[in-house]
Amino acid sequence: MAWRSRAGSWVAWSGATGAILPHPGAHRGFLLHHQQRCGFRKVAKRVEPKKEAEQGELVQKRGVAPPVEPPTPQLPKRSFRRLVKPLVFTVGFTGCSFGAAAIWQYESLKSRVQSYFDEVRADWLDKLRPQKHGDFRKQVNQWWNSLSEGQRTVTGIIASNALVFCCWRIPYLQRTMVRYFTSNPASKTLCWPMLLSTFSHYSLFHMAANMYVLWSFSSSIVNMMGREQFLAMYLSAGVISTFVSYVCKTATGRLGPSLGASGAIMTVLAAVCTKMPEAKLAIIFLPMYTFTAGNALKTIVALDTAGLIMGWRFFDHAAHLGGALFGIWYVLYGHELIWKNREPLVKIWHNFRTRGPGGAI
Repeated sequence: MAWRSRAGSWVAWSGATGAILPHPGAHRGFLLHHQQRCGFRKVAKRVEPKKEAEQGELVQKRGVAPPVEPPTPQLPKRSFRRLVKPLVFTVGFTGCSFGAAAIWQYESLKSRVQSYFDEVRADWLDKLRPQKHGDFRKQVNQWWNSLSEGQRTVTGIIASNALVFCCWRIPYLQRTMVRYFTSNPASKTLCWPMLLSTFSHYSLFHMAANMYVLWSFSSSIVNMMGREQFLAMYLSAGVISTFVSYVCKTATGRLGPSLGASGAIMTVLAAVCTKMPEAKLAIIFLPMYTFTAGNALKTIVALDTAGLIMGWRFFDHAAHLGGALFGIWYVLYGHELIWKNREPLVKIWHNFRTRGPGGAI
């Protein structure tokens, strides 16, 4: 581009001074012949801009390629073919998540009786042992037991997000964090960032807001689904919302990295609001104003839809919409199609676990 602009300025200047004849014929051939014959034997004293103009004309007439400047970096091309692997990963990971959750629930039910007797024995031993005052471990256990099952379930998720947030502050890990903990359809690594970016936050406010919403809805969602089904839905929602973001970014050409648990948390929020639309909600800073869960869900979906259409770049509105739609679909149809049809897999696992040491013949 720089060569083109210089050549353009040379031609414009020469036309103004009359050094380059505009008409073809003998004059143009004579000028070229004169330049070739005399230009190398004796260097005539010319004005510097005129000399540059004649050299530019010679380059154009001889067909010599101009000096090539270093290539400028090109933007990544949009290609829907690159989304085939993320699509396969999304379907496979979702199936494996719910399959593992079904097996986990089976193992939990199987060990519940044994756990009950272990707890009874532990309580009996605690009564016999002398009580220790100021025991830190006992205080932690009391705090843990005071939490609901949903709060205990999301504690591990919150701790994982806090650990990844700390890793962002280590300069040595920056390249690894950008590659694996941000989702970008233009990146070389496409699949695993779909999951890992769900636990990644660079801003403390972003992480605190997401984790507060997750903590607030944890008891409702776990009581509604159980911890196994909830974790399967949460992890699958993170991957599915990221895939929706991939598709929208590729379609619009607005390629760029994204991170955060907002897509998965939108699934949790949408599932609770769909299941209990008349529940009363309030904003933490404005507790005096209440609204129904159904109206809150409609407002959030409308805002994300407007942001996606108008091209707002502050949030990944495609991931938010993907998570919300997945949560609505799962409560209305997905639970019946996926979770209630887990019995064949559980039977296969049961036969495998109860098989003798010698195995089947």
